[in-house]
Amino acid sequence: QVQLVESGGGLVQPGGSLRLSCAASGINFRINVMGWYRQAPGKQRELVARITRSGMTNYQDSVKGRFTISGDNAKNTVALQMNSLKPEDTTVYYCRVLSQWGAEYWGQGTQVIVSS
Repeated sequence: QVQLVESGGGLVQPGGSLRLSCAASGINFRINVMGWYRQAPGKQRELVARITRSGMTNYQDSVKGRFTISGDNAKNTVALQMNSLKPEDTTVYYCRVLSQWGAEYWGQGTQVIVSS
């Protein structure tokens, strides 16, 4: 059974930093893409950043230059370093993995609150 466990969320002041981590277990396939998404209440879930198995990355425009995604294929982990956080970054962040067959798996989410 595939399980994704996120950690690292919390409360931080504007301009501060947080590092989100996601560990995938029960993996018996190749992961092609790992990523982070976020969803504010009443809004659609949106891509924050993703990284392919080969290391290619994509970022939402609003986080470019502030967030950095990194992955470890051997450990099935993905991290999101978030710097210069803004109040509008406040929401729940979800980890997602995409298998070689196109199946997707999601974590349960971790709350990030940026507030003074």
